[in-house]
Amino acid sequence: MRALLALLVRDLRLAIRQGGTVGMTLGFFVITVTLFPLGVGPELELLSRIAAGVIWVAAMLASLISLDRIFQADYEDGSLELIALGPTPLELVVLAKALAHWLTTGLPLLVTAPLLAVLLNLPVNGFVALIAAMLLGTPALSLIGAIGAALTVGVRRGGVLLSLLVLPLYIPILIFGVAAVEAAIGGFVVAPHLAVLGGLLIGATVLTPWASAAALRLALE
Repeated sequence: MRALLALLVRDLRLAIRQGGTVGMTLGFFVITVTLFPLGVGPELELLSRIAAGVIWVAAMLASLISLDRIFQADYEDGSLELIALGPTPLELVVLAKALAHWLTTGLPLLVTAPLLAVLLNLPVNGFVALIAAMLLGTPALSLIGAIGAALTVGVRRGGVLLSLLVLPLYIPILIFGVAAVEAAIGGFVVAPHLAVLGGLLIGATVLTPWASAAALRLALE
């Protein structure tokens, strides 16, 4: 746990010093959502119907654009090799980096989403479901994205390949995240959708460290 916390604090400090990735991700999220009322028109009923889907798609794409930085910077300066040769299991390294990615991208998206939901006229009874779904879904986005980032580390122009690998795996999170909000708005039970998102998060937490660590070992050989 001490090694995990040390890696987490290190990555958070680097993210704060650089600053660009966090601002770019959050800015992309805000701009993407705010463009929809300009594109589809100011009709409140239409915006209310598409609000959940717009927020989730924008959050998914915003998380995607920063995935390549999870391992790439450490790979380029040689830090990843030193970390892999150290006593800390590579699986813990992956978990710490995925958590740092969520804290610097997913958490700001989670905090900003309710404000943008007001802009899109999301019904009030959908706010709690939106926050709960994003609280379960955005960490899963970071964990699943870590697998794609590990597979494409060191690959020239790996961003396009990373998108092709990760986007199909994001679809279940998108579907059930939107379904949870729509169920709350329609007065239906939200718990099944949140349970599926929770199951996806648990599965990603268990499988991601092993799959990503194996991919990193192949990249470092």
